Amino acid sequence: MRSVKKIQAGILLLITTFFWGVTFTIVKDAVNQVDVFVFLSQRFLIASAIMLPLALARASRLNPRLLVNGCVLGILLFASYAFQTMALQYTSASNTGFLTGLNVVLVPLFGALLFRLPAGPGIRWGVGLAAPGLFLLCGNGSLSFNYGDILAAVCGGCVALHLLYTSHFSRQATSDVYLLTTLQLTVVGLLSLATATVRGKEVFVWHPELLWTLVVCVLIATIFAFLVQTTMQKFISPAHTALIFCTEPVFAAAYAYYAAGERLGFFGVTGAALILAGMIVSELLPDEGKEGEEVAAVTAEG
Repeated sequence: MRSVKKIQAGILLLITTFFWGVTFTIVKDAVNQVDVFVFLSQRFLIASAIMLPLALARASRLNPRLLVNGCVLGILLFASYAFQTMALQYTSASNTGFLTGLNVVLVPLFGALLFRLPAGPGIRWGVGLAAPGLFLLCGNGSLSFNYGDILAAVCGGCVALHLLYTSHFSRQATSDVYLLTTLQLTVVGLLSLATATVRGKEVFVWHPELLWTLVVCVLIATIFAFLVQTTMQKFISPAHTALIFCTEPVFAAAYAYYAAGERLGFFGVTGAALILAGMIVSELLPDEGKEGEEVAAVTAEG
């Protein structure tokens, strides 16, 4: 039963990553028209407003632990967006994409340090293939580093911690995935609102040209995506989740080719192939650490 749940979780997380990759192009167009924190405020506040009645209707009771967990996830998720946005002001999109994607390396490392999660051969080989794949896909075979790269690396660390704590919190017996998802979306929306206000930007302004972008991002890339992530990480390890999420730039590149005629070139195609190979290898190789990982995850709940 556990293996069936893991396969289902992997498929749903891959579908989620596909949607994130496809919406990358339309989000990029949106933030060229409005301030990024204005867009994030509208996206996450609308999503939380839709989710809140559903979450409260399903919740048996509210407990302080769940509220704290939701706030932690929201802060980590907002920090990921904020550091990525700041990084893009000082470094290239390719460097940012590569260094953010290095969370695939940081997840097993942080997981071992924080939760004593072992990494079996499947994870090690998967990471070993995906990391150079990210370098080739995002950097086209060459990167030059600067101050913005430090910010991008911090973003990658925040993404890794968000993945680990999503898995940890969602496995707790008292956890309600609907409320946990709603809380983190609300925190991201409120922090984005505060940031936009400090920057002197008006948030509650109607932008008709962004209507369909918001509809797609709110319903699919936010509500559906984060609800799936929070729910499915009960059944699949953070390291496997990180490897699946590595395919986001692959889907983004494929959609950019379809929608805008952008081509990858030799390095990009090779990188995409390595990322996909890493994900497949991580699933096919026998994972000696799997049983210990599940025990460690359950032990960490206490």
